[in-house]
Formats: sequence, C-alpha cells, structure tokens
Amino acid sequence: MEVFAEFLAKIDNTHHRARVEEVLTWVPKKYPNLMPKIAWNQPMFTDHGTFIIGFSVAKHHLAVAPELAGITRFSNDIVQAGYDHTKQLVRIKWDRPVDFSLLEKMIEFNILDKADCATFWRK
Repeated sequence: MEVFAEFLAKIDNTHHRARVEEVLTWVPKKYPNLMPKIAWNQPMFTDHGTFIIGFSVAKHHLAVAPELAGITRFSNDIVQAGYDHTKQLVRIKWDRPVDFSLLEKMIEFNILDKADCATFWRK
C-alpha cells in the first residue's frame, strides 16, 4: 500500500478514503501477481507491463476503469450491480456497496484476455 499512500492522503473525505483504501487493499490480496502503480495521478494495477484495472476518485463516486473491452463484456453485470458506466469507466456512488465479485470478473477477464498483450493499452 506504500505506493498508494500519497494518493490516499490527498482524499479529504474520510469515508471516501476508507472506501478507496479498502478496494486498493483487496486487489493485491486477491491478485498478488498484479503490480500496483500510480500513473496519470491514478492508482492502477498491471500485469507483465499491461494495464489491468485502474481507479479514480470523483466528488460523487469511485470510478473503476477496466478498459472498453471490460465495460462491453460486463455491461449487463454493471447495470445489475446498480452502477452506471461510460465507455471507459464504471461509477460506484459513494453510498453504494462495492460489488467485489464484479471487480473480480473484470480483473480476471483482463488478465486472461491480455495474457499475450505486449502493450500497456489494448490496440
């Protein structure tokens, strides 16, 4: 979590900070092979140098970015979880619980789908 300490310290709302810390702690516990990093001022996780999932903080939500392929693949699951989304991110409102099983599906999809990917982003 040291890699994310400065990012977390900048989140003024203690509830939001706790939620983000919960998610950022859960990912490496579940997927110890993923590398945590800060890029573009956002916390993210990579596998063999390729992007797997990223997070950002907004006033009304925690944003989860699994790339367009992850959004497309899990669009129905995202809606069923009670979240809205754009082409690039899922919005988890601060007053909604985090659906960790959905995060798990998106992360596992990206790990498998990008196993042979040699670039950071999908082409």
